[in-house]
Amino acid sequence: MIISASRRTDIPAFYSKWFMNRVRAGFCTVPNPFNPNQISNISLAPENVDLFVFWTRNPKPLIPHLKELNTRGYSYYFLFTLMDNPRILDPKPPSLEISLDTFRKLSDHIGPEKMIWRYDPIVLSNVTDIEFHKKLFEFITDKLRGHTFRSIISFVDIYRKMEGRLKKLGDEGFVLQKCDDYNLYDLLIPLVRIADNNGIEIRSCASKKDLTGFGIPAGKCIDDIYISKT
Repeated sequence: MIISASRRTDIPAFYSKWFMNRVRAGFCTVPNPFNPNQISNISLAPENVDLFVFWTRNPKPLIPHLKELNTRGYSYYFLFTLMDNPRILDPKPPSLEISLDTFRKLSDHIGPEKMIWRYDPIVLSNVTDIEFHKKLFEFITDKLRGHTFRSIISFVDIYRKMEGRLKKLGDEGFVLQKCDDYNLYDLLIPLVRIADNNGIEIRSCASKKDLTGFGIPAGKCIDDIYISKT
């Protein structure tokens, strides 16, 4: 069983102590997000867990516990989000320089094959246009050379609950740009070249658009083929 920890919240950043308490107890309870009264008991016994997948923007609080996870016989890898969006989109982001340093040190400790860099969600706008993303992606890629072999990208999905916030941002001068084929070509072809030059492969994750024509194979957010190779 693969345990995703977690797409719903950043467990390594905010709930590492809770997570380790549940590991020691050997189980956790998980409510159904669509029906909170429906509770599932999930075994966390080592013999029942093939892998933990940690989704995070800040793994630092979990790092002191990795030795215990190793001793208990668990395997894991990290999906580490690294971006540097303007404050209008991300009011309280982690420091990019600190995050890059954490990424590299963690990679040195557990191996680059266990570190996947998430560059998502990509927002094309008047303040985060194609040139913005090309420069940022190249900067981060250069800093991560040799510390990861894979980057996962995705584009922002506009959900209904986001529409109100976007309207407010629009009142402040923020304008979304279309993710049409012309813009995608101008953005993704350079990103693939930059990644290739640094020994990193790009995959998409849960993308509504087929990006294979731009040199980016469809991938899984949690990729069983990649897992089998690590």
